[in-house]
Amino acid sequence: MSTTMRAAVCIRAGEPEVLEIRELPVPAVREGWSLVQVKGAGLNRSELRTRQGHSPNVTFPRVLGIECVGIVAVSTDPMLPDGTTVAAVMGEMGREFDGGYAEYALLPNSLLMPVTTTLPWDILAALPESYLTAQGSLDALGVTPGSEGRLLIRGGTSSVGMAAASIASGYGLKTAATTRRQDKIDALCAAGVDHALVDTGGPLSASMRSIWPEGPDYVLDLIGAHTAVDSLHLVRRGGTVCVTGSLSGWLIQDFEPIAMIPSGTKLTAFHSDNLKGSAGAAMLQRIVREIEAGVYRPNVDRVFGLDDIVAAHQYMENSRATGKLVVVP
Repeated sequence: MSTTMRAAVCIRAGEPEVLEIRELPVPAVREGWSLVQVKGAGLNRSELRTRQGHSPNVTFPRVLGIECVGIVAVSTDPMLPDGTTVAAVMGEMGREFDGGYAEYALLPNSLLMPVTTTLPWDILAALPESYLTAQGSLDALGVTPGSEGRLLIRGGTSSVGMAAASIASGYGLKTAATTRRQDKIDALCAAGVDHALVDTGGPLSASMRSIWPEGPDYVLDLIGAHTAVDSLHLVRRGGTVCVTGSLSGWLIQDFEPIAMIPSGTKLTAFHSDNLKGSAGAAMLQRIVREIEAGVYRPNVDRVFGLDDIVAAHQYMENSRATGKLVVVP
């Protein structure tokens, strides 16, 4: 194994050009941490915000990347011997310590999830953050296989939105999803969505009532702060809204729960850090099996090489993707 590796290093907060390809020493293994040869890493908008300087606990330079898949190169855990295929997500990857935008990543053993699969690396790399977040959000909504009901996904062409549509379609739910762009309607339909709605930025009530007069039973809100209150008034009385995304920011201004949450309606949330490591391992393996069986349909918009990381961040920042973006070293 080489003593050096290539990595995309965020040298300071700023535009995509602050990501530079550098030759770094391969990290030295230490107790409780194992070295993973990275085979692919999904891109996430949280990395975009970190690059822009919106993660106050992050110091630069830093190798970003909150998730990756690969092969254990040097293990300190007898339960994860060298050669094991693993995935890792969250747990301060790419924030407190270097993440997946590199040929090798030194990761805490507690984050490593062993995976048995025949999927190609680019498909496997698209799954951990998106599908675990989608599955965790549907669980928080109380949606289970065979559930009857209507699900609205706001932010449907995000990677999590596409994953949630795929899972919900496999469950047999009636689904609707929003997009800001007319040219992404076909992609939503291909993901299994029954009704694709163009979100112009205003209330969705008119277009929603035209398909489901009583409203959806569940709303998965991936836009977040800007749309959460509207979602609470879209869902049927007694229904459930899960706020998972933060595409529009973190804070709901002037939020008054008693005034803004209709009586009987439930508001919950999900954070993917809840399914890091052993907490998400069995779920990820089940997701992989469902994809191998053709039950779920992963949506990889585009695969970038590590050398193209600046272009990848520009593509992500311009909201051009429909589904997941992946980088391979």
